[in-house]
Amino acid sequence: MDIFNPRTCEFSEFDDATRHLLGATVDYFETLGKQRLLAENRDRIWYQDFLNFVKRERLFATFLTPAEFADGDPDKRWDTARNARLSQVLGFYGMQYWYVWQVTVLGLMPIWQSTNTEARRRAATLLEQGEIFAFGLSEQAHGADVYSTDMLLDPRPNGAGFTATGGKYYIGNGNRAAMVSVFGRRSDASVIDSSSTDRRLSDAEYSGYMFFAADSRADEYKLRKNVVDSQMYVAAFDLEDYPVEDADVLHTGRAAFDAAMNTVNVGKFNLGFGAIGACEHAMYEALTHADSRVLFGHRVTEFPQVRGLITDSYARLVGMKLYSERAIDYMRSAHRDDRRYLLVSAIEKMSVTRSGQRLYEDVADVIAARGFENDMYFPVGLTAMFGLPRLEGTVHVNMALALKFMPGYMFDPSDVGLAALGRLPSAIPTSSIAGALRWAGRHAATAVPRLRKEAARVPTADVPVRRDTADDTFLFNQGPSAGLGKIVFPDWRPIFEQFSGVPNVAVFLDQALTFQSLLAAAAPTSDQRGDVDFLFALGELFTLIPYAQLILEQARLVGTDRDVLDHLFDLLVRDFSRHAVTLSGKPTSTPAQQRRALELIRRPIADDDRTERVLERARELAGAYTMNP
Repeated sequence: MDIFNPRTCEFSEFDDATRHLLGATVDYFETLGKQRLLAENRDRIWYQDFLNFVKRERLFATFLTPAEFADGDPDKRWDTARNARLSQVLGFYGMQYWYVWQVTVLGLMPIWQSTNTEARRRAATLLEQGEIFAFGLSEQAHGADVYSTDMLLDPRPNGAGFTATGGKYYIGNGNRAAMVSVFGRRSDASVIDSSSTDRRLSDAEYSGYMFFAADSRADEYKLRKNVVDSQMYVAAFDLEDYPVEDADVLHTGRAAFDAAMNTVNVGKFNLGFGAIGACEHAMYEALTHADSRVLFGHRVTEFPQVRGLITDSYARLVGMKLYSERAIDYMRSAHRDDRRYLLVSAIEKMSVTRSGQRLYEDVADVIAARGFENDMYFPVGLTAMFGLPRLEGTVHVNMALALKFMPGYMFDPSDVGLAALGRLPSAIPTSSIAGALRWAGRHAATAVPRLRKEAARVPTADVPVRRDTADDTFLFNQGPSAGLGKIVFPDWRPIFEQFSGVPNVAVFLDQALTFQSLLAAAAPTSDQRGDVDFLFALGELFTLIPYAQLILEQARLVGTDRDVLDHLFDLLVRDFSRHAVTLSGKPTSTPAQQRRALELIRRPIADDDRTERVLERARELAGAYTMNP
């Protein structure tokens, strides 16, 4: 998997218009130069020059306008593949530039999901004019808790429109956005009990939710401050008797709630690609510095501890890229009967960004003090890499989401184990998997036909490669955000078996199968299912498996170097063992869980020759790219 190099990359997988715009973006930053880029970031100068470029090249308008509102422009579409690549390029040059793009993506999603044609046409016109957008969900008191909002909309006495009052906090682009998609609720709706742990809302409670479009330039829109000390603007603002006309209303009731959830499903996917870009730039800087620096008669890259950090970081970055490239295909191929993209997107946001944070920590030990100097990109990316895992829902939120898919993923519909995890009618005693297995044995006559029916609903394992010039319209029509436990997956084991000739893939597969046994024999108790700390440890183990699955799928497609793949799975085996120790040590783990968790520990298969070859591949980055001064 090639590391992005602005000097040589031609974006050949895309059409002519996309190649031109991505190339123009690279040219913009290289012309801007590293010295100015870093100075403007250091002095917190609003990036109007970049936005002028965006307007001049019609960059956001081309990439973020669905074909339905393209007015005959054949190059306008919402294409996840090229959006992801732009996220990577912007992350490579500075997360502040990625951020203004990312928040525009979030702000547009409730609009494109709306049935309000007038608002959608207004958004398309504003994009063409070079405007940016914002997503007004978070509040200082509630964070991004979509169930709770103090933004209240009072119905007007004459029945036409509303008056909005309330505050929003941590709203990117909130200083300049031409349309801010604001989440709130009607003041005359049922009051939501924000302290309740039961998040199943009644129809009456859903009915009060609303999404509406606000203009940051309106008099009733009170911009308070930038809540971060940064070049980007992350706003706190208040609406004071803000007039909301019927033409401004985007969603009401359950549709508003679903629009909020579905917006994040799409928006958080870009975080992993921003992380990849930042890590690629950091690797160039670190290898260029370390490979040319001689200490005690040796190059820094020859010290044993540095060799380990470099080979691990290089393999980790390749893994991030392999997973993410394959994840694009799942996102673009999604439809109502194949919602695996929800797990894929959660892992893209959670696992890829955290892998980037880990890479940055390791590379910091390679680049050492040089990484803090004021002519380096590294410190710019460092701050961003600790922020990305905590945007668009924390890691904990996305882990909780991923865990909803664990039963349907880990146990194929042809396995009796799937019935044990609750895929059959609710009358099954699912307080323990063992008990459900006994139930399935006693009721085989009814269980087997149901399992066969479930198996027929499993989507194909062969998701096609999607780099075609199509609109990803399903992302604007994802439907209700409920029913995640009913999503089915094909068997994950065959792709691992295909690569079992790679030593550490075979070790990882053994770990994954042992984890499957743990779930069947020592399932979480009813108390543990309410213990987020325990479930988080369990989720760390689970999410490594689909992460590794997509890595192997992409490796098969692109022919990834066997040495790099083996070293990458050396890392994953170590990560799996580390999380197994954590699970065993949890205070609430049962004796059976403690014992079986330790059975997951494996020693990766070491190969000094392989490590040397991966190191040499990484060292090829030294001097291969330096940003124009």
